[in-house]
Amino acid sequence: MSLSRIQSLRLAAVLEDCSDQLDLLGHTLAVKISREQGPTAAQEKVRLTKLRRDCRYISQQVFKLHLELEEKQSFSCLQQVVEEEEQKKKAENMRREAKKELEQRKQTLQRRQEEYQQKTEKLQDMHRLIKDLQHQLNEQSSKVSNKRKIVEKIIELQLQQAQKESSQAEKLLENQLELLHKQLREEMRVHDESEKFLQNRYEEMQQLLQQWQQRTEQMLQEKKQQLNNVRCKRTVNLDRLMEMRRKFREMEEVVIEDREEQEKLRQQEAEARAATKLQAWWRGCMVRRGLGSFKKAEEGKKGQKKKEGKKKKKKK
Repeated sequence: MSLSRIQSLRLAAVLEDCSDQLDLLGHTLAVKISREQGPTAAQEKVRLTKLRRDCRYISQQVFKLHLELEEKQSFSCLQQVVEEEEQKKKAENMRREAKKELEQRKQTLQRRQEEYQQKTEKLQDMHRLIKDLQHQLNEQSSKVSNKRKIVEKIIELQLQQAQKESSQAEKLLENQLELLHKQLREEMRVHDESEKFLQNRYEEMQQLLQQWQQRTEQMLQEKKQQLNNVRCKRTVNLDRLMEMRRKFREMEEVVIEDREEQEKLRQQEAEARAATKLQAWWRGCMVRRGLGSFKKAEEGKKGQKKKEGKKKKKKK
């Protein structure tokens, strides 16, 4: 977009004022940086240095825009700078989004890992419970075997006493033996039922353990697949970023070359204008002073004027 000469001069004057103010601001920041002291001086110096660097960058762009307004009455370099900044912002936003997505994936994997750890702890508790049940079953079986031995001893003693006692004692002994046999059968039945219950419980726990192991293996495979997908996306994004950087460098090189060519053309045009002005000045000096080829032409004109004057006198 081209501007008129007046508009470009006005903008150039405003930009020159801005450039002077930026130079003053940079000098003020440099003085502040040199005077900064104290425990918080490092952070403040970093902030002031960044501001000074930004001021220099803006001052350079203002100077380029000032030159372009004076020479071409346009502001295409400002549009190029805006486009470059937008590209940088887009690249920075892409990097931030990729980093944010990676952080979210890491948090998700950490949560999954914590859940997996909790489930493994539950499985370990179940293993301990199964061991406790087995231990209780062994204790009950040992108690039953001890009771059986005690009953057998009592029976033997009672049989020995029954041989010495009368028939009534034998009947009483038989009744006691029957009661003892009933108690023994009842205890054996309870023992068998408890053993079956514990065996079924143990089988259920084993099945549940196998299910949890299968689920955990499946979850681990899924998370590995997700992690591989995230890595693939990250590599693709990095490749895109590298390609964009390469294109940006190529565009920057083209712009720099174009600027150099324009600067050379401007210098050539300035030299040509200066040479033309110098030739015109020298020709004017030669003409005014009657030097060189211009001297003969002036003498011829003077001779013609004298002859014309004599002819007029003769006619009179």
